[in-house]
Amino acid sequence: MDAKNLTIKQAHELLISKKMSVLELVEAVLKVADGARDLNAYLEIFDDVREQVEVAQKMIDDGRSTMMTGIPIAMKDNILIKGKIASASSKMLENYTATYDAFVTKKLRDAGAVFIGRTNMDEFAMGGSTENSAFGVTKNPHDKTRVPGGSSGGSAAALASGSALGALGTDTGGSIRQPAAFCGVVGLKPTYGSVSRSGIIAMASSLDQAGPFAKTVEDAEIIFDCIKGYDPMDSTSEPAGESPDFVSSDERLGRNPDNLAKKEPKKPKVIGVPTEFVNAKGVDPRVLKNFEESIEKMKKLGYEVKEINLASLKQGLSIYYILMPAEVSSNLARFDGVRYGYHANGANLLDDYMRSRGEGFGGEVRRRILLGTYVLSSGYYDAYYSKAVAAREVIKKTLEVAFRDVDIIATPTTPTPAFRIGEKSSDPLQMYLADIFTVPVNIAGVPAISIPSGFVEEGDALLPLGIQFIAPHFGEDALFATGKDFEKMLGDNNI
Repeated sequence: MDAKNLTIKQAHELLISKKMSVLELVEAVLKVADGARDLNAYLEIFDDVREQVEVAQKMIDDGRSTMMTGIPIAMKDNILIKGKIASASSKMLENYTATYDAFVTKKLRDAGAVFIGRTNMDEFAMGGSTENSAFGVTKNPHDKTRVPGGSSGGSAAALASGSALGALGTDTGGSIRQPAAFCGVVGLKPTYGSVSRSGIIAMASSLDQAGPFAKTVEDAEIIFDCIKGYDPMDSTSEPAGESPDFVSSDERLGRNPDNLAKKEPKKPKVIGVPTEFVNAKGVDPRVLKNFEESIEKMKKLGYEVKEINLASLKQGLSIYYILMPAEVSSNLARFDGVRYGYHANGANLLDDYMRSRGEGFGGEVRRRILLGTYVLSSGYYDAYYSKAVAAREVIKKTLEVAFRDVDIIATPTTPTPAFRIGEKSSDPLQMYLADIFTVPVNIAGVPAISIPSGFVEEGDALLPLGIQFIAPHFGEDALFATGKDFEKMLGDNNI
């Protein structure tokens, strides 16, 4: 069995036809995972996998299976699984055991998925390389001297190595799409609110969104269909997320999102390319060449390509790195060494707080807490935070206007291929610039998908590249339709 290239759909068909058992599938994946331990993609392989296998097999035998029944899934370490450690790859939560399932976990469990283990990540999801984990660096399966991206690098590396058939991550500013591009897999950041954040350890609550990693766009759609839905436990959960459907640009404006499900999905036809934004300073010429070639091929598939002006998106990084640390500062205030988490004894209560937080949090987390506290402080709130909130609305409006003329917006996913481990560790500003194409999506709350678009040569290694497609709110169907066409195009030797 070629677990590395087996898709969820293929595995489902083999399981339903009884040509393969759940145990055989899971054992094949575990064998690959065991051989890929040097990647440090998994922090833990769960010891109850066999019990999960028995439950899934019974569902199949009883005719109660879903597309996800028996499918081995890797889970990012900030997603709660009842009875399992959820550390967010931090010393602060090293021994924290979840007391309940996250919404997405429950959805997958009810569907019969098999949780293989929890994957490494940047601590509290803060980083773009998975170098900030308290439990070591994860390596890129395509070149072990390079990062897999972050913060969901462990999930991306596990999937790319064949150590899972699908994976879940979280995306605050590109943390699913960027590692998907670096590792050569598909990564979906859904519409904000379409997938509940209940039971996910928060980083920046107005930006965080859980989503799938998959080997194909079709597999990403299968996982998304399983985990989406309204959740009364999440105040930002959207009922419209139950049935995301694509509505063409000339019909979309002025319509209530709750009515989207009443329309038949329509195939997107017009792709917008923000040329000025795409040609930003620091973008690798090979990335631009790959992107331009990809767009030309999409034209041959019948898509109309329009050049659009999204100049305000250049401010996305500045906006993001004010709003995100501010929310980090608030969300991580609860980890004080008193109620739960890492505790260090000090000379007095204040010393307890200072030692616990100083020793429990890594350097990048401390940096972002300090930045966030600064921009929220008296005298600086109006100068920075309130202006960033206003600028966020400009980004949202810019995209809303753009989608009047186009159905999909395309950009590269990342400005460069995967960089070497340690290359940007001492220069956080350079690390932050790697998010230039992804952060505007989270700021606006719209969905986006990263799809492998080719490779570049670096020495003896072939490093993957990704293309990003962006759609309006609840336009996941448009992303899937366009993404499937793009995959077909890459597989068609005649184009």
